[in-house]
Amino acid sequence: MSSKIKIQLVVIFFLGISSISKGQDLHFSQFYNSPLTINPANTGFIPDADYRIGVNYRNQFSNIMSAPYKTMSAFGDAQLFRDKLENGWLGVGGVILSDVAGSGSLRSTKVYGSIAYHQMLGNSSLLSAGFNVGWASKRIDVSKLTFPDQFDGKFFDNSIPSSVVFSNTSLVYIDVQAGLNYAYFPQENVYINAGYSIHHVNRPKETFFNDLSNNGRIPMRHIGFVNAILKVADRVIINPTIYYTNQAKASSLVLGLNANYNLSEFGEKQLIAGIYYRYKDAAIPVVGLETNNLRFTFSYDVTLSSLRNFNNYRGASEISIIKKGFYPSNLDRASLCPKF
Repeated sequence: MSSKIKIQLVVIFFLGISSISKGQDLHFSQFYNSPLTINPANTGFIPDADYRIGVNYRNQFSNIMSAPYKTMSAFGDAQLFRDKLENGWLGVGGVILSDVAGSGSLRSTKVYGSIAYHQMLGNSSLLSAGFNVGWASKRIDVSKLTFPDQFDGKFFDNSIPSSVVFSNTSLVYIDVQAGLNYAYFPQENVYINAGYSIHHVNRPKETFFNDLSNNGRIPMRHIGFVNAILKVADRVIINPTIYYTNQAKASSLVLGLNANYNLSEFGEKQLIAGIYYRYKDAAIPVVGLETNNLRFTFSYDVTLSSLRNFNNYRGASEISIIKKGFYPSNLDRASLCPKF
């Protein structure tokens, strides 16, 4: 066996075992198209519509793993009581996430319900607060796993006893998130938004091992972002974003922008293109099309880290589909952000 193949096996092993031994959050490179998993205060935080529904799909490591990571989500949220609450409204929503990772078929299923309150502050700013509560389940098929101490020099033999011992192969827990959002829109062509959220507030237990160091508790995850929607020309709107997340000793910084180009008279059809950079990890080009408030976007993670030596720069592909709309009684409601 060549040294390169041995290194590839080690890399693949640690990619898989890191997801098993620690609580790793599901994530999307198109984080801006998965609003409820980023911040529960985003629930009903829809400046250009009354409701939205969406689906996301991510396929990762398909060229270096026989069983790549596949992550899917479906979400929906809506604004309520805008005609009953003075200068404010309620947002309600929910999200379902499903993930299958690695040769051991590590399966994660999460279902969250979220609620947020949004209050206008004068005529040019908005403050929001929200939280969600979710049910999470994980299970692993240990019979499909092999470990380094089962390598006989030529092959991995799972009939050889391993020193890796699982205390259980499935688990269920309750999870809680909370967050704040602030938006500022001084004129019709400028919209600025910043948010902060804390995930795993209740620090649920998630481990398949007898973890005595921290009782298997998921460390709290912190997410902060700043974005803007700016109409820079009659047919061009740009959306620059900075996103940062930190959990335990792991962190990620992403920055970039999307641009929408109007292909019709009133913005019924828009061409979307963008580029993002995840610090020391990947470049993420984005293309898409929006027609009649139905948006399709595709992105691809081009690996720039040392992992590129094994995956040949091919990281993950993602598809997002989002539909926005207005209630029949609100068809003439003014948008809070720039529009064509």
